[in-house]
Amino acid sequence: MNNEQIAQLAAKACDDKRGNDIILLNMQEVSSMADYFLICDANSERQVQSIAREIKEKAEENEIQVKRLEGFDQARWILVDLGDIVCHVFHSDDRNYYNLERLWGDAPIVETHFSKEG
Repeated sequence: MNNEQIAQLAAKACDDKRGNDIILLNMQEVSSMADYFLICDANSERQVQSIAREIKEKAEENEIQVKRLEGFDQARWILVDLGDIVCHVFHSDDRNYYNLERLWGDAPIVETHFSKEG
């Protein structure tokens, strides 16, 4: 799997657990820390944990190493580090506060390849 496919897999994991406002940013021309940032949020700590757990499980099922999982116990901002893909799963209140989309506004948004049917 290439990095965009891994990022799409993580985005689908977010969608499968009903993550809100899933945004995939292409960071390749903007930052050397990662190729992609995936950002989503949820309305409760339990759902934030569920989304992060789903990303981790889908990565491991596809033999993708999870380098770090930070913030799981507090479940306000969980970072799932898949190497060149960094997933940020926020509680809705905290996403608005940190506003990573504005911070990394120069990064192009990548269209996700999962169905947005409700």
